[in-house]
Amino acid sequence: MLRRLRNNEGWLKFIDRYGNIVADNIHPVDYATVVGESVDQTSWMKPTYYRPAGLADGLYRVGPVARLNLARQCGTPLADKALVAFRKSYGNMVASSFHNHYARLIEIIFSLERINELLEDRSILDTDVRAEAKANEAEGVGIVEAPRGTLIHHYKVDKNGMMTGANLIVATAHNTLAMNKGLKQVAERFISGKTVTEGMLNRMEGVIRAFDPCLSCATHADGTMALVVDILNADGGLQQRIERE
Repeated sequence: MLRRLRNNEGWLKFIDRYGNIVADNIHPVDYATVVGESVDQTSWMKPTYYRPAGLADGLYRVGPVARLNLARQCGTPLADKALVAFRKSYGNMVASSFHNHYARLIEIIFSLERINELLEDRSILDTDVRAEAKANEAEGVGIVEAPRGTLIHHYKVDKNGMMTGANLIVATAHNTLAMNKGLKQVAERFISGKTVTEGMLNRMEGVIRAFDPCLSCATHADGTMALVVDILNADGGLQQRIERE
């Protein structure tokens, strides 16, 4: 039974734009009750959404800003001080995805402080580090936080430990709808009639870079990801194409 699955420490929590908790203590094996996966005919990615709200209204974000919005504190002196300054400047609930860069800096400070703490912990020199892998469950779900955001790994194996099924939801998939909305907002701001400026391309690239996406992880793509912007007229015809290698 799925309820008997082990998990790799981590519970799901969702808050709204005002900081109110809308879902909490969601066990990893129950991720599909709150995280829905959709199919987009224009992309190889499967945009995810907060299932109780539905695809149209279920946009959410993961990553640095989302983590700081959820956290009461970082847990190390300098990082906590930086978090206080961050919230003093931008509020307790930060909305702009461009602030992911600032939030990453705070997490870097936290990481450096934790590295120092670990290096001073004598148990880090323990030689008992070997683990033997074997098939101990037929199905397992793990949820962890990576720099880009939340990772969900769901695997099934047979009695010989051979994989029979897998589902991965990486941070870029979680953020797909948010990235799309950001690009739409840039287009509405910078496109005027038939004129498209270089500044718009810079801003579009800025939106995507704020999320630090791993498109190859989310789509299993191979090769370079060039930036191509198609401007369509009211009839759906191609008005202009701008490409950046």
